[in-house]
Amino acid sequence: MTILIKQTLSHLPESVERPDYDLAQVTVGIVHLGVGAFHRAHQAVFTDAVLSRDQSWGICGVSLRSPETRDALAPQDGLYTLKVQDGGGERLRVIGSVVEVLVAPEDPELVLARMAAAQTRIVSLTVTEKGYCHHPATGMLDENHPDIRHDIAHPGRPKSAVGFVVEALARRQAAGLAPFTLLSCDNLPSNGHVLKRVVERFAALRDPELATYVAGVASPSTMIDRIVPATTDMDRASVAATLGAEDAWPVVTEPFKQWVLEDDFPLGRPRWEDYGAVFVHDVSAFEMMKLRLLNGSHSTLAYLGYLAGAETVSDAMQLPGMEELVEGLMREEATPTLPPLPGIDLAQYRAELVARFKNPALRHRTWQIAMDGSQKLPQRLLGTIRDRIATEMPYDRLALGIAAWMRYARGIDESGKAIDVRDPLAGKIASLTEALSTPGEIVDAYLGLSDVFGQELADDRDFRAAVINALSTLMTHGAAVTLSSYGRSPL
Repeated sequence: MTILIKQTLSHLPESVERPDYDLAQVTVGIVHLGVGAFHRAHQAVFTDAVLSRDQSWGICGVSLRSPETRDALAPQDGLYTLKVQDGGGERLRVIGSVVEVLVAPEDPELVLARMAAAQTRIVSLTVTEKGYCHHPATGMLDENHPDIRHDIAHPGRPKSAVGFVVEALARRQAAGLAPFTLLSCDNLPSNGHVLKRVVERFAALRDPELATYVAGVASPSTMIDRIVPATTDMDRASVAATLGAEDAWPVVTEPFKQWVLEDDFPLGRPRWEDYGAVFVHDVSAFEMMKLRLLNGSHSTLAYLGYLAGAETVSDAMQLPGMEELVEGLMREEATPTLPPLPGIDLAQYRAELVARFKNPALRHRTWQIAMDGSQKLPQRLLGTIRDRIATEMPYDRLALGIAAWMRYARGIDESGKAIDVRDPLAGKIASLTEALSTPGEIVDAYLGLSDVFGQELADDRDFRAAVINALSTLMTHGAAVTLSSYGRSPL
């Protein structure tokens, strides 16, 4: 079977959508750090639509660690298939907006040259929370992070996204060019502000004059939403059967997609709004809605679902009590903490989230969502808990989500089998909790992680008691029995 390349586009079935622009005319206007499945199922799709009118916004994708994406897409002329599916069927579309993929460790100089080039007007990022090399509890740059220390010492050979951004800006300054716009697309509160803060601090550590230049960088915040499971071999086989051509790395997603952005792009931007994006003056309310309703419930569901033996999100939603827990967490504990959202029907939004979680066509693994909990929970759950504490409102479901993470991150499931915990603090957590047995001892060890909990929560006796109670219930009864109590009297 042939592979998916430019020459095979004309031979694809009529049901498969494909680029309606001349691929040879596309030039790079965006450099994207972290060219993973989420980016290729979201921002690259919006940009692909724009290219039918303006071919100057092609994407240079950069892998900061692994060459896998480059190795998959380079033989395919950068083309890949977007598979959109739900219970009603599927739709395939070939995406052509990723002009090239570079691997930063192999050739950092080429990556920096692309970022510093005059035609690069936007540098965007999906590097996950841990990629910002910051303290999640405070949002400040972790100046002792190994990659940050390396990049200060070796600015021309950076490892971190922050290091690449600042060195590229330094080169633009030296060349007399205006700075590009920084566009964070990660799940962080005020993600643009967080990115700007760590970049400014890094620049100040390098050179005060560079810090002055970096202070002029635009860094709009965004809210971005689409569920994108990891691609499986079954997905590849299904896509190949429909295309009549092999695609080494298609991406699979749901029909729903949302992108809300602050409109601050001094060097220009694609007209993403023509294809569904929404530009606003301040994205913070939308961002908080998504982080606290979708992401907070998603993480809670993932930890409890994994512990109860559910492989996927849709499997987890079938567990007795899970839907009641998720809906109750969103409606009763998270929603009252949200700012006003004119034009948004929160009841409808919550119902849509439950329906999306139950989508049986998306094999979104609970293990995948459970990754990097130490970086995610401060934004997804702990901020909501702080607001509940400030108004003296209960937060039992949120505390259960925290306890489920604590149970999961110790690395042993309920049957005594090892869990492959992927988290920057996994080793530290294991060493802190391995010899502990009581819920109180375990919770106290976790609360010593100041980068996660900060000092205020660690010192809050009621918070400590709520998490101990939830962890005790999980350790005594197990996740499945704990979940089944929702919708009937608590344990």
